[in-house]
Amino acid sequence: MIPAMPATAARPRARAALRFGRFAVMGAVTVVILVAGVWASWGTAQHVMLTKGREHGTVEVRDCDADRCSGPYRPVSAGSRARERVVIEDTVAVSEGGTYTVVVKPGSDEVVRSGPAGVLYAWIPLGGALLLASVVVAGGLLRTRSAWVLAGAGFALLTAAFVTI
Repeated sequence: MIPAMPATAARPRARAALRFGRFAVMGAVTVVILVAGVWASWGTAQHVMLTKGREHGTVEVRDCDADRCSGPYRPVSAGSRARERVVIEDTVAVSEGGTYTVVVKPGSDEVVRSGPAGVLYAWIPLGGALLLASVVVAGGLLRTRSAWVLAGAGFALLTAAFVTI
């Protein structure tokens, strides 16, 4: 340090660098959380939302085990064929004895729920990611209003999914 320079001159630069580093890291964490939420949702959402050319029908759930349910598939769309047994994930959105509108995943005998309930259910991981990202934005980025918007969007998505299912 130069004797003529006061000792406090380097501190504002260090604080600015640390503040910038915190914002950069927390911004990157927020982006990773949101991308992970979209990625987790898209695996199911693509089949439910991009339905052109896919097989549509209904499934009557007859048998459920630990993580999957199955039953006969009855086609609704042109070009779809009936199947004696298709598999759907056993979740809160499916119960034994129920009949559900579904979309068949291409090249398989797996189906996913369609309609508003299927779309909202597919985006549940994004709703959770929005809630988690709101905490990071509020605490790490100190952006309270943006955090409330993210939390409100996540809460609305999860509530709508809960109500429709």
